Amino acid sequence: MHLLVTRPEGDGASLIASLEAVGHRVSSAPLLSIEPVEPALDLLDTQALIATSRNALKALAANPALAAAMALPLFAVGPATASLARSIGFSTVLEGPAGASELVRVIEAHATRNGGALLHLAGDRLAFDLRGALEAKGFRVRQEVMYRTHAAQALNPEVVDAIRAGKIDGVILMSSRAATIFSDLAAKAGIRDQATGLCYICLSEAVAGGLAPLSPGRVYVARTPNLQETLALIARVAADFDNNSFDKNNFD
Repeated sequence: MHLLVTRPEGDGASLIASLEAVGHRVSSAPLLSIEPVEPALDLLDTQALIATSRNALKALAANPALAAAMALPLFAVGPATASLARSIGFSTVLEGPAGASELVRVIEAHATRNGGALLHLAGDRLAFDLRGALEAKGFRVRQEVMYRTHAAQALNPEVVDAIRAGKIDGVILMSSRAATIFSDLAAKAGIRDQATGLCYICLSEAVAGGLAPLSPGRVYVARTPNLQETLALIARVAADFDNNSFDKNNFD
């Protein structure tokens, strides 16, 4: 398949390499760019950190408070974020499922309500109100913005031409914001009709929801919201690609 990767450049490179290694043609159209910020982290009265994205940990790695932060336990959403935390040097990493809402249960099971605040290392835009969910359960939570995201203003001309010419088979979307941006930019570029006919491979149902303005007919969602399951879904979709037997029920 000829697949379009829409992740930010740093995150997209490893995904592109994985796809090319199994024979896919890949084009890239980053829909978001990441701007790290460097807050003055206050770790006093903090019992644990929470990381719901690798970008937050990448920003932390360049923060002067890193050494003090690594002395604290860290709750990580999903295996990729947990793996990065360990590679940075965190010795106590409590890994949750690949979803912020599911991470609440892990935190509730291991954190102490009167044991100090939980510090959420966050981006400037959040798909789930983790702080609100934890405060409703009696925890004290602080949030620090570790990075900001900026939306692309247009699809690059090569990608537009490829979609218009029917050369792109599928689009990989890993966030609901990216899906919404893609829908908007496809319409802005005048390729809405062609984009509607593409195959979309989405990290989660929430991501798929961002495609509503396009109303595409072929949308496939990973069984669980992580990169490994998304790659497995791509493999299942690609296996039937030559037969043109796309059936959503085959991939649930």
